[in-house]
Amino acid sequence: MRHDRPEMVDTSRGDAPAPPAEEPRGCLFALSQPPLMIFLAVVGSLLLMAALHDLFML
Repeated sequence: MRHDRPEMVDTSRGDAPAPPAEEPRGCLFALSQPPLMIFLAVVGSLLLMAALHDLFML
C-alpha cells in the first residue's frame, strides 16, 4: 500500500533568531520556586511539631 505525503511548505522567513544565552538550571533554581518552598516549609513544620510532641508530651 502506498502512503502519499503532502509536500512540505517552506514557511521560514529568513534566519531564526538566536536563543538567549542562559545558564544551566540546577537544584538551587528548583529550590527558589515559591510553591516548592511553601510545601517544604509546611512538611518541615509538621515534622518539627511531631518531633517536639514526642519529646515533651509523654
